[in-house]
Order: sequence, then C-alpha cells, then structure tokens
Amino acid sequence: MRTCPGDHLGLDFPADAATLADAGPQFLTEAFRRSGVLGADDAVAAVDELREFRGGSTGRKALLSVSYRTPGGQPGELFVKFSRDFDDPARDLSRTQMALEVRFALLTRDPGFPIAVPRCLYADYHTASGSGILITERIPFGRNGIERQYDKCADHEMPDALEHYLALFSALGRLAGTEKAGRIGAEADFGVDIRTLSVGERAPYTADQLSRRVDLLAELAVRQPALLPANLVTPEFISRLRDDVAVIPGRVDALWGRLGADPDHIALCHWNANVDNAWFWRDGDRLRCGLLDWGCVGRMNLAMALWGALCSAETSMWDAHFDTLLQHFAGEYAAAGGPELDIAALRDHLLAYVAIMGTAWLLDVPGYLLKLLPEPVADRFDPRIAGSEQARSRLLMMTNFLNLWQRSDTARVLTR
Repeated sequence: MRTCPGDHLGLDFPADAATLADAGPQFLTEAFRRSGVLGADDAVAAVDELREFRGGSTGRKALLSVSYRTPGGQPGELFVKFSRDFDDPARDLSRTQMALEVRFALLTRDPGFPIAVPRCLYADYHTASGSGILITERIPFGRNGIERQYDKCADHEMPDALEHYLALFSALGRLAGTEKAGRIGAEADFGVDIRTLSVGERAPYTADQLSRRVDLLAELAVRQPALLPANLVTPEFISRLRDDVAVIPGRVDALWGRLGADPDHIALCHWNANVDNAWFWRDGDRLRCGLLDWGCVGRMNLAMALWGALCSAETSMWDAHFDTLLQHFAGEYAAAGGPELDIAALRDHLLAYVAIMGTAWLLDVPGYLLKLLPEPVADRFDPRIAGSEQARSRLLMMTNFLNLWQRSDTARVLTR
C-alpha cells in the first residue's frame, strides 16, 4: 500500500494503481466530494474497470471506469495519471513534473476557465515524496462530435491542418492572455523559472561536440539523400551551421536570460501542445480545440509554447503559414487581456529557444538515424520511420529546427 497525504486537499491518496484498486469506491467517493464534484447525496458505487498502462515519458497511467449511485451526473470513463513509476527509477526521476500539473488541474475547476481541458475530478500532490495523482474525464475521441485523435508528426493525415493549428493557437493565446490579465490564479501559483520547464536536463555540449554532430548531419545527407529537404543539405548551409553552433556553448545563459527578460512575453502556457495533446470539435462552422496532458505547465516565454505546439507540424506549415500563426496567436493573446506583442521580438524569442533546444537535443538525431537506417530509404514515409513515433518525431522535429535555422538570420539572434 502506497499512500501519501495531499498537500492541497488534505486527503491521503493512492500513489499507484494497485493502491487505488484496493482503495476502491470508498476513496473515490471521498476524493470526489473533497474536490467538490460530487455531492453528499451521491457516491461512487463501483469500480467497473481499472487498467494500468505505461505511456509517455513519466509516471504510470490507468483507464478507470466507475458507476455512481445516481447515474448520469458525472463522467464514468476516466483517466488516471500518477507521478510515480516505482518499477523504473529512470522514469521516476521525473516525478516532480506533476507538481505544477496538479496546481493547474485544480485551477481548471473554475466555471469561467477560458479554454477546454479534461474535467478534473480529483488531483493532489505530496511535495516531500514527489507523489501525485490526477483523475480526469476521458476524452471520447471519434465520438460525440469529437474528431479522432491525431498522431504526433503525422499531420499529412489531418484534414485542413491550417484550420486545426489556428484553433490550437486560439486556445494557447486565450489561456496565456487571460492569465496575463490576472484572471487565472496568481504568480505565486507558478512563479517563473523557465529553465526548469523541460522533460530532461543534460550538460551543454562543447563546440567540438556540436561540430561532430553537424558532421553526422552531413554524413546523413550523403547516405540518405531522399530524407531531408534540399535546402538543409547544401555545403553552404552545413558550413554555416557548423560556424553557428560553435557560438552556442558560450551563449546559452544569455539566450535564457533574454527569454526571461520581457514580462510582456511571459505567461501561463502549455509546454507541449502537439496535436496529439489536443482534441477538436465543431461549434457551428468554427473548429474548436481543447488541450490535455499538462506536464511542465507553467509561466514561460510564449515562444516556448509556440515551438512546443508547432515543432511536430509539417515543414510546409512553417514555410507557408508561420507568420500567419504568430499574428493569430498575438491577436488572441491581446483579445484575452494580454499586452500587444512585438511580432518580430516573438519570432526572435522562438529562434533563441529553438537554438537552445535544437542543439541540446535535436542534433543527436543524425547519429540516431544513421544507426536506424543502414540502407537508403525512398523518403520519410518508409515504414521504419513512419511506423515509429520516435523515429518520425525525431526526424521531423530536427527538420523543422534546421529549416527554421536555414531560413532565418540565426547568427544575429545568437550574437545580439
């Protein structure tokens, strides 16, 4: 039995699925009453299903189905997320990510919350142990007017991708602008420490290490000539990239400082709003978007959220609609109560963040692909890539990072 006292709602809660199963309807009834979603005259009558699964980068998850004493009042198909993975020490190291997610989930119970999120039935966290639990409604993808769930880095299968990203950016801008206007929580709820909002940390690469990774990119271009867009494999760009990345190790702190310096560009945001963390439905002729999976939620530079949403889009979306999406986000941000944004500054912030994250993580991708693909492939839709979320995501995100770098005056942003 693994239970912890909740810091927020004061109830001892189960820290894993086995303990939740033992706690059963009695715990769920008390928890839902404590969170205010269940009245004293109703109760959880039975747990009909509790099926644990392992997914994502942290913790354990479970599908939970319950019945109530009074049917029809509350959702019965639920999703449970635990911060802990007691069987995997490496995954368990990320347990603290749920601290802010629980705070956020509790805020979303406000009837006036500005965007659609999965309804929170119960959430709590124990800071001393890093144990947490989140119980929300389950989104019925493909039913009740909700579109099917879209896979990450597979937007070529999505109808009218631009319309979907406009809806997604509307939700991001509305949340950030509402919080910036002081109508969600308080700064004390989240603070501002943008460097901690990440799924992992690593020591910065040296200039020599980054140069070797650019060499692997050049090798990948030779061995897999059909895998990358032509503008990313020219000798001129490879040479420029090698020069640019040599600057990064000495500029990381300055780039982070710049991202944290402009208060107009700091607000509460979803850090990883890829389309697989969204759901879409029609409201008349207008497409609407809700967002789920709020790990690493916090007050951050807006550009961090925009990269998190757009990094998995088709590269053609960046080429054709990047400025349109920035303008759309800024308009939604201001309409919700945020300040007017300098679009050029927003673009530069995004370049600065991509320079940090791309050189820290995405320049590892050429080496990964060289091992994965010993023989040439026809294109990125080869089953070894398209059939693996890890492979297709790494390739497309690296391509977007390099494409943005190639098409922008990155050196100016790095040295400013």
